[in-house]
Amino acid sequence: MAKTELPSASTGLLKRVVLGRAFSSSRLEHTLLPKVLALPVFASDPLSSVAYATEESMVVLLAASAGTLQLITPISLAIATLLAIVVISYRQTVRAYPNGGGAYIVSRENLGPLAGLIAASALLVDYMMTVVVSIVAGVYAITSAAPGLREQRVWLSVAFVVFVTFANLRGTKESGTVFAIPTYGFVLTIVAMIALGFIDCVGGCPATEPVEPAHFVSTAVAPLTLFVILRAFSSGATALTGVEAISNGVQAFRRPQARNAATTLLIMGSISITMYLGISWLAVHVGGVTVSEERTVVAQIAHAIFGGGIGFYLVQFFTAAILILAANTAYQDFPRLSSILARDGYMPNQFRNRGDRLVFSNGVIGLAIVSCAVIVAFDADLNRLIQLYIVGVFTSFTLSQTGMVRHWLAEGRRGSEAAPEWRRSIVINVVGALTTGIVLVVVTATKFAGGAWLSITAMGVLVPVLWSIHHHYSDVRRQLGGGDVHSGAVGRNHVVLLVRDFDVATAEAVGYLRSFRPEDVTPVFPCRGRDVRADVQARWRVFVGPGIPDLQPIAAGHLTAGIHRVVDAIDRGPEDFVTVVVPELLPPEGLLSYLVRNPDLVRLKASMLRVPNVVVTDVPFVLDEGSPSGAGGKPLIPGRTVTLVFVSSVSDVSVRAVNYARAIDASVTRAVYFDLDPEAPLEVDAEWLDVVERVPLDVVEAPFRDLSTPMLEEVRRYTRRPDTIVNVVIPEYIVARWWQLPLHGQTALFVKRLFLFEERVLLTSVAYQLEAGRRLDREPTK
Repeated sequence: MAKTELPSASTGLLKRVVLGRAFSSSRLEHTLLPKVLALPVFASDPLSSVAYATEESMVVLLAASAGTLQLITPISLAIATLLAIVVISYRQTVRAYPNGGGAYIVSRENLGPLAGLIAASALLVDYMMTVVVSIVAGVYAITSAAPGLREQRVWLSVAFVVFVTFANLRGTKESGTVFAIPTYGFVLTIVAMIALGFIDCVGGCPATEPVEPAHFVSTAVAPLTLFVILRAFSSGATALTGVEAISNGVQAFRRPQARNAATTLLIMGSISITMYLGISWLAVHVGGVTVSEERTVVAQIAHAIFGGGIGFYLVQFFTAAILILAANTAYQDFPRLSSILARDGYMPNQFRNRGDRLVFSNGVIGLAIVSCAVIVAFDADLNRLIQLYIVGVFTSFTLSQTGMVRHWLAEGRRGSEAAPEWRRSIVINVVGALTTGIVLVVVTATKFAGGAWLSITAMGVLVPVLWSIHHHYSDVRRQLGGGDVHSGAVGRNHVVLLVRDFDVATAEAVGYLRSFRPEDVTPVFPCRGRDVRADVQARWRVFVGPGIPDLQPIAAGHLTAGIHRVVDAIDRGPEDFVTVVVPELLPPEGLLSYLVRNPDLVRLKASMLRVPNVVVTDVPFVLDEGSPSGAGGKPLIPGRTVTLVFVSSVSDVSVRAVNYARAIDASVTRAVYFDLDPEAPLEVDAEWLDVVERVPLDVVEAPFRDLSTPMLEEVRRYTRRPDTIVNVVIPEYIVARWWQLPLHGQTALFVKRLFLFEERVLLTSVAYQLEAGRRLDREPTK
């Protein structure tokens, strides 16, 4: 019989090379970021936004009328003031929510679940667009210095998404170290460019090398309407993207987390405002600056100030680097927000899982896939993509600041116990809510037709999707926690044994049946006639010996339907079980070969799980090369049987599985809980004592958040004795609709695959069928 290879903490040499060795959950504290790394991790997006925010305003102004660059100065001052207001407002959020606030939590707690979902949807769209716009803008900076690469911008953008994805899969601290040099290099080169530009302009500002203006730049002077000015303002407001990232990621900072996050937010705001105003001033005063497809505005300014020398190429290099790596801000916050939404039941549970390097890997990978799809769909066109960007930013800003106003009003009602600064704080957040709300209206009105409608539609679709996911999870919790199954309600156990041949697998199955006392056993034999041939019955009687009834025939070509008819004919009470025992000879080649060769058995086991109170026990036997398929003797009763019930929570499905395990009455019966979550307190042990009778619960740590190793080790503690077989009982609930399957981790399938080829292990599935849209009058028990 083959034996499953015991996996290492990190799976495979290639994975270790690409991602590094797996981190234990105990190292979570050591992944927290000092301020010097937190700035490039969380502030690379708002810092990089200054590289294109001024240009976005110029695009609108110069497309409407020539000679309008002087308006850049007042527009930039208004945007810088708005940026200062938002930074100060979010410092209030960081202090009020030291465990990580963010627009979703602030809105949900103060404005209600619907406002929270709107904020979450806006943030999810915003983070995705942050990746897309930042990387496409970075590629644009590269093609400004190397025009020959312009035709490859789509695949360059996709390649950079893949690069940033792998960097983040290696861990938050590791990605911060990788991105620190480009971020600080960008800040230093831009500040140097601005300082040198101011000095040069004392004696007369230099002029840039002439470039071909973009095709949409107007050559005529025409009066500007208020709508055009507002459009230029809303386009330049992209300088505010990513400001909220620090408030979402407070828990990633070193302690004291709130104070360090607030300090980093202030540093980020000061640097962003300084660079943005400096670039805007130079764009107006350096001669010849325009909007061009050949060079970005920053590239034109740098070329004029540095004379096209090494300074110009350093600015281009670090601008491209930070624009590409600015996506890192979204890679930190999208997975973190997804994990919070999954914790609250609004996104699939898989987004709560941390990977080998203690990052939320599923969120990182999901963000990468969606971002690449958008880049390809929009042909990496920055002007089209930027229109989709800003609406989600100001939606979350407005809801967050409005929620903070409600928070401080509630704080004020506490009277003498209220925080002393609540009056000052509420003024700050009122100003923040009003200004961001007005800007949201302006942005929506001016950008709607240009493409913002698509972002608004995406948010509008996301809200009901998240709500329906939450509805499904709530319904599942109500059904599984309804208390309909009572511990100790152990009924009779009827067994249906599938016999396809008198082989070693069937012999092991019969030996297992003799190790406990089922109420009755019904052996069924697929055959072509109405009765089993007399010679086959005679061989069966010799094979099993006394105590097992004769074979019952079922149609050979209709295995699943025949078993269903036999099961339906069994007279049973509400607490009784019917165990369908399926012996299998497995090919040594592995799982894929098994699935190809045994589709009928796979269908049979899957269909039986949808029948109430029916349990499926798989008795696999792996044929080593050259081993016989015959029984080679009478079925033997194992010297010791051990039943292990793998549980993930205290619920009706777990209680039913334990009741079944007690009905088997093995030599040893235990429940096992594998502790995967490094952050949540362990409450299962206490709940178990309150709900489940007579079956002890073992809590097994899984420090690397991988079930394979601890599960195999737990089972092999017993199978080391050659006279022992272990029956792994898997509680699993069956959803009512196929589209609900991706919302669940399919752990039961993972366990079955893990142990299918393991020596002396049986697999028993105790299913709990969920009803569609079921409602209970009472709340679920914990």
